[in-house]
Amino acid sequence: MNDHRPLQRDPAPEWYGRLHVRTTDLSPAAWLTEPAPGHAALGTVAGVAAPGFAAYARILHPASLDERPVRWSTVAAAHGTRVTPTTRWHEVIGLDHDHHNRSDHGLPGVWDEHPGEGPTPPDVARALIPVLGRHTRTPERCWFGLWSGYGRWEFDGIPTFTTPGRDEVLLAGTLADAVSPLTLDEFAELPDLWWPQDRAWCVGGDVDLAGTYVGGSAELVAELLSAPELETHPVTAGDPVG
Repeated sequence: MNDHRPLQRDPAPEWYGRLHVRTTDLSPAAWLTEPAPGHAALGTVAGVAAPGFAAYARILHPASLDERPVRWSTVAAAHGTRVTPTTRWHEVIGLDHDHHNRSDHGLPGVWDEHPGEGPTPPDVARALIPVLGRHTRTPERCWFGLWSGYGRWEFDGIPTFTTPGRDEVLLAGTLADAVSPLTLDEFAELPDLWWPQDRAWCVGGDVDLAGTYVGGSAELVAELLSAPELETHPVTAGDPVG
């Protein structure tokens, strides 16, 4: 006789690091999902970091050499190329996108690992957090989105909100908590989206991108451009993200 009882699943996680997983009331993310003038388009900066901000920045995820970060500008100088605000990594290393081979291990003495694609890398996030904290009144109350498609985490049955091309789990915590998933696993993905309760800025990343985008005030972007630990370029809401 067949047993038709439903399969038992592990309960939905309540925490992702120190970030609380929201299973009800996704209204804090409504501003990202409701159509509005200038609504974000898939494949643009505003589609990653939300529309409507005065200024935007692109923070490049570093390549590496012997596990030490290497700027794209350093790699470009060695390859005889240049980095513009919308340059893609394969253009920096002089490869046609159709022939980009991610098993290629770089240029001796310059770089040996490609930039990480996906959410903000931990070292970039740690440098970004204090800057962001100076440009919000609510650093102790922030919201985060984590793509539900990351395969190592069980989010089945947890409600999501939709951004261009992605379904996101809503998380809550302080700005400093953005890096807390690393307490679960050193390879844990950080949230794709970050924003404070006062919506002073929005940080956006994506599983397919080697950069993090930030929308906010002109003053915030100016500080990001001058931050020595970050390789940052100014972009506009409609610029392509690759």
